[in-house]
Amino acid sequence: MFPDGFLWGAAGSAHQTEGNNVGSDLWALENRPGSPLAERSGDACDAYHRWPEDLDIVRDLGLNAYRFSVEWARVEPVEGRFSLAALAHYRRVIEGCLDRGLTPVVTLHHFTCPLWFQLAGGWRDAGAVERFRRYVRAVLPILDGVEWVCTINEPNMLAMVAGLLGGSDEAEPREHGQVAGTLPPPDPELSDVLTLAHHAAREELAAVPGLRSGWTIANQDFQPAEGAGDDVVDAWAWPREDRFLDAAAGDDFIGVQSYTRVLVGPEGALPIPDGARRTHNGWEFHPASLAGAVRRTAARLPGVPIMVTENGIATRDDDERVEYTREALTGLRAAMDEGADVRGYLHWSLLDNYEWGSWDAPFGLVEVDRTTFARTVKPSARWLGKVARAGALL
Repeated sequence: MFPDGFLWGAAGSAHQTEGNNVGSDLWALENRPGSPLAERSGDACDAYHRWPEDLDIVRDLGLNAYRFSVEWARVEPVEGRFSLAALAHYRRVIEGCLDRGLTPVVTLHHFTCPLWFQLAGGWRDAGAVERFRRYVRAVLPILDGVEWVCTINEPNMLAMVAGLLGGSDEAEPREHGQVAGTLPPPDPELSDVLTLAHHAAREELAAVPGLRSGWTIANQDFQPAEGAGDDVVDAWAWPREDRFLDAAAGDDFIGVQSYTRVLVGPEGALPIPDGARRTHNGWEFHPASLAGAVRRTAARLPGVPIMVTENGIATRDDDERVEYTREALTGLRAAMDEGADVRGYLHWSLLDNYEWGSWDAPFGLVEVDRTTFARTVKPSARWLGKVARAGALL
């Protein structure tokens, strides 16, 4: 059994679901001539207008939480000028959650920035941290009744992509078959700036009574391969994951986001083993990684509660989604029995949404028609809802 009060939910992000995020850096990247991204987000899932339907689905499934993000580019479309209409929209989403008995888990930055921010130098500009602080301060009035706020989603992924590009922090967060732990080490300067931005956001969020804040990490479940010991794994993990975990010491919670493992040999990350089972987007099928990520996080951050803010699988076989999720939750329960303080599990994702350059990564519990935007609930969603209602694996 999972404990009373455990959060069972699903997740999404603004750029991936809302559609027409025209003021963002990613929209500009998607639509520029010669874009490296194969597909555009476009109307996405039209969740900007259809969010009440999506919240109804979450509630009717028997889940009790929904994670979504506030889009900075909508809230501050021009530097220093804030859209009251955009803020009112996100307040309505929060109230929609509360009215349905759902716990809103609100993310303030999920990969995308306003285009003006990027043109001003992005996270590398000397004013970046204060610009982010100003945005967070503008969002504070709509957070009444919100308990869980994620400041920055996967800062280690942002910094690793910047390291891959040799200085630019504008890029798609994930490539087909490639996970964060196999990328070059994060750009250390950007890692420092993102850490400062996180702490600045937490300072502002402390003004909201009852609010808990933290950030979410792309956890890789680094495992030693033949010829490599724990010291080799730790050296590989430090710039890619552990330094970001350490920055969360003293936070109200830490978000764990786990999908697969990374094998580390004496020379670094290894390719996926020959013959290994793979998911639709090319990652190794390895649901036990969630437990590994939770254990590493709990050991690194004693006393900091954990929220699984993302876990899931890209697959067109819904039975495989149930198989993966059941095994992941079995491991999670075992890690909790060992002492990990886990407060909730938020499945990635609620919808088959845009995955950073591709519409061919079906993570969703709910299928979305690309023409009509009609939602079709998958059997895996109903299974997860039954688990949530029972508070136990079925």
